Amino acid sequence: MGLVLMALALSGAAQASEWKILPGSALTFTGTQMGDKFTGAFSRFDAKISLDPDHPEAAKIAVSVDLASAATGDRQRDGALPDKDWFDVAKTPTASFVATEVSRTEKGFVARGDLTLRGVTKKIVLPFTLDINGKTARAKGHADLLRNEFGVGQGDYSSDSWVAFQVGVDVDLVAERAE
Repeated sequence: MGLVLMALALSGAAQASEWKILPGSALTFTGTQMGDKFTGAFSRFDAKISLDPDHPEAAKIAVSVDLASAATGDRQRDGALPDKDWFDVAKTPTASFVATEVSRTEKGFVARGDLTLRGVTKKIVLPFTLDINGKTARAKGHADLLRNEFGVGQGDYSSDSWVAFQVGVDVDLVAERAE
């Protein structure tokens, strides 16, 4: 859900490198429905990433998520997610994240940027770790979002009686430095 959000992190040598997302990367989300936790994943997302870990301030990161690719393993919930009460993929088929700032922290990095979902853009913060091994990088991060701030959950779902407002978004990206 948020995508998306962390394709953000991949970097390379002393100069900014372009990174290509590899199979095995994951963009997942967790929520709570009627007191029970559930997990879902977006199977289709893409990112344009240019990042040098020594100069994160020069990073350029843009992520796009195909909202119709969301799946939780529950047939009823999966059937409802693309509908107008939830992601409304007929009007807004994708969510996007564009980093406006990337910086180093004591525990890794943090990306700040604009998440657009259902036509609503909000600033979010995504802390992440980055592990580079040769030409391969792995970025892992987590952000908590409030679905109602993006209009996700309309009608009967506009309150948190059935589905909690808080949604966690986890990014586990594996990328290869483009040659």
